Amino acid sequence: MDTWQRRTSLYVLALVGIILGYALAYDYGMSAFENEPRSFLKSLQIVVETFTTTGYGSDGDWQSTGMLLLIIVMDVTGVVLIFLALPVLLFPLFEEAMATNAPTSVEEDIADHVVICQFTPRGETLITELETWDVPYVVVESDRARANELYEEGYHVIHADPQSVEGLERAHLSSARALVADASDQVNTSIILTAREVDEAVQTVSVVEEPDRARYHDLAGADAVLSPRRLLGESLASKVTTGVSTTLGDSIEIGQDFDIAELPVHRGSDLVGTTLADSGIREETGVNVIGAWFRGQFVSPPDPDAELDGSTVLLVSGTERQLEQLKELTLSSVRGFRRGETVIIGSGEVGQTIAADLRSAGVPHTVLDKTDQPGVDVVGDATEPDDLRAAGIEDARTVILALSEDTDTEFATLVIRDLNPGVEIIARAEETANVKKMYRAGADYVLALSTVSGRMLASTILEDEDVISMDQQVEIIRVTADGLGGTTLGEADIRSRTGCTVIAIERDGTVLTDLGPDVRIESNDRLVIAGTDDGVNRFQSLFE
Repeated sequence: MDTWQRRTSLYVLALVGIILGYALAYDYGMSAFENEPRSFLKSLQIVVETFTTTGYGSDGDWQSTGMLLLIIVMDVTGVVLIFLALPVLLFPLFEEAMATNAPTSVEEDIADHVVICQFTPRGETLITELETWDVPYVVVESDRARANELYEEGYHVIHADPQSVEGLERAHLSSARALVADASDQVNTSIILTAREVDEAVQTVSVVEEPDRARYHDLAGADAVLSPRRLLGESLASKVTTGVSTTLGDSIEIGQDFDIAELPVHRGSDLVGTTLADSGIREETGVNVIGAWFRGQFVSPPDPDAELDGSTVLLVSGTERQLEQLKELTLSSVRGFRRGETVIIGSGEVGQTIAADLRSAGVPHTVLDKTDQPGVDVVGDATEPDDLRAAGIEDARTVILALSEDTDTEFATLVIRDLNPGVEIIARAEETANVKKMYRAGADYVLALSTVSGRMLASTILEDEDVISMDQQVEIIRVTADGLGGTTLGEADIRSRTGCTVIAIERDGTVLTDLGPDVRIESNDRLVIAGTDDGVNRFQSLFE
């Protein structure tokens, strides 16, 4: 609205100036060319009549060329100013009047919700997770235009200042389960301090961009301080080291010695080129394939005829021994380490974390960065072939792209793939929307910062929930399925009916993981199932 007011003021000032200018010109012209002097007020009336197309009264019979030209120019000017006023002034005013404005406070009764202070891509992932578990949320957005935009997109948002007591009270912070501060480092500490003033007991989670500032978030009163970039670096490094891990860095424990993990199929693995049905994964290792990412697209359950390639990431469950056996299958058959076989491109926080993890694992590596700083082996540009050659790209087995700009990552991927068609490319994406483009450019594994940090936030906030989420696209959940009591897994045919996979059964304090079609479900059993949001919803509607 302020923009509209400024625009209107400028238009009115310009209009008044133009009218007065034409009135002076008309007054002069009638005396000089028509020899019929007019008062200035009469001249002003004629100009207004011309601009508004309401007629000219008695002044309609001009004879001189000068006056005729003046009237023509005035006519055109008046029409232009009228039509200019429509898109510049009236249309925005109508749009403003008809727009749906975000509320300034939570109107309905709400409790046990999550207050998210400012909206970011990682907040979008967090909201998806919260909606999955039916946990209410409120976004507190200080920018009015952004708040209105989010409101029109269907988000639960209010326009308020998250750094003010009044703003957090409008979000009903005192009845919330948690607050997430997700702005800049300085603003986040202010939000945490304000939250403590409103309610000392509410759980507060702060996202820190610079890890060395985490201490000040703690001092401000944050219960948890999360550093997404460090976690992203650890996650990317785990794709090179040989330990079994999930995208979040740790396997998810279902029962004693039974876990769920993500395992990427490495370029050069014997599994590449085979289908799931022909791979022998189940027969050789005993693991259960819950789902798979094919070039960034998650499928659960995966088609048995789906072909595995260097960009496939398997979501599997099994014992530690079974997962280690599968890990061996997913790795390249050429395993010997040689100097420079792993190249890290980018030495920011993510790149430094990757380098530290590779050093701890004893994996030789070379670091390329534009800036000459400690830990950088080659100074150069990731998009320049000569600089990449100097870093050993042509002989590398794995390249990890840890650049902060997605466009640079996409271009560097194309160049690297051209220089070394057989190299495995692991890439960081700043935005989830760019993941598909990186796969198209030739990356084998891409992990988005917003996805990792969103998962991280959800895991922290939902720690008391009896559910586990690996990704916004798949759920791992424990359910009591009374409707299946007395039937066998084969008779229930859960996978084909719902798309979910039963990965374990909890019975009398024990966890059954060796599940064949003849295993009978008892009425008091709790099933651990995995599937997409839609699949879990189908399961619950059919069997709960």
